Amino acid sequence: MVSSAEHTAKIIDGRPVSKSIKEKLANQVAEHLASGKRKPGLAVLLIGEDPASELYVKNKIAACKQVDIESHLFRLPDTVDNDTVMKHIAELNQTEAIDGILVQLPLPKHLATEAILMAVSHLKDVDGLHPYNLGLLFSGKAGLKPCTPKGIMALLEAYEIEIAGKHAVVIGRSNLVGKPIAALLLQKDATVTACHSRTTDLPAIARSADILVVAAGRKNLVGASWIKPGACVIDVGTHHWRDDAGNSFVCGDVEFSEVVKVAGQITPVPGGVGRMTVAMLMSNTVFAYENRLKSK
Repeated sequence: MVSSAEHTAKIIDGRPVSKSIKEKLANQVAEHLASGKRKPGLAVLLIGEDPASELYVKNKIAACKQVDIESHLFRLPDTVDNDTVMKHIAELNQTEAIDGILVQLPLPKHLATEAILMAVSHLKDVDGLHPYNLGLLFSGKAGLKPCTPKGIMALLEAYEIEIAGKHAVVIGRSNLVGKPIAALLLQKDATVTACHSRTTDLPAIARSADILVVAAGRKNLVGASWIKPGACVIDVGTHHWRDDAGNSFVCGDVEFSEVVKVAGQITPVPGGVGRMTVAMLMSNTVFAYENRLKSK
């Protein structure tokens, strides 16, 4: 066995996988356009001027161009009220050229996030967060799945990570990542343990994982001592921070430089799960578009 000093985990790179997915989607869209159909349409609702949200939206609009999806950006001030947001969503629900609606999170604190997300038609819910779509996911049926969990599953498939019969540990229980990825792993015959802030002896449970998905939202939470040698580690976190000298850095929930010496496979931050999340947003938009074409 290779010593820990010599060992380096295989990098699960989201860049080539996401590029391949977007190329396939572009080909699908091109076939529809060649037959006289309109372009798919994605509406992005951006409220306020959060710098991170601005960057994420910029990346999503750039991805739309790669797939030939028509993007429509709607900006609202951070002083907007719930009724105004709801009115915009109601109009987008009825707009024929819009197949997907994305409400960029987080929203300003005075807004009712859950009610706003619920107002998006489940047919256009490309974030996969509507209870209807979550119900399809948990019942194992085809539908619009949350983008990050869907992207994680695509990465595991692309890198041929064996899931059936393996022990998967998920740290985090959000509707956005934790709960959906636990369900998807279970559907692929993993034995799944879902952990959270009240879990007793979290490091010991993490060390039992063949596949460890970390979506805790805490910078560098998971160190090398939490990892079973050879485990597959999926880091969902993204944290932007500056050191005392003012230098800017990005890191995840996993202490990459140490965990890479123990794990068998690991996703980097950036360049791992984040790339897949955007690719799956494109996938969901094309899925919603094709479903709406069929319904006509």
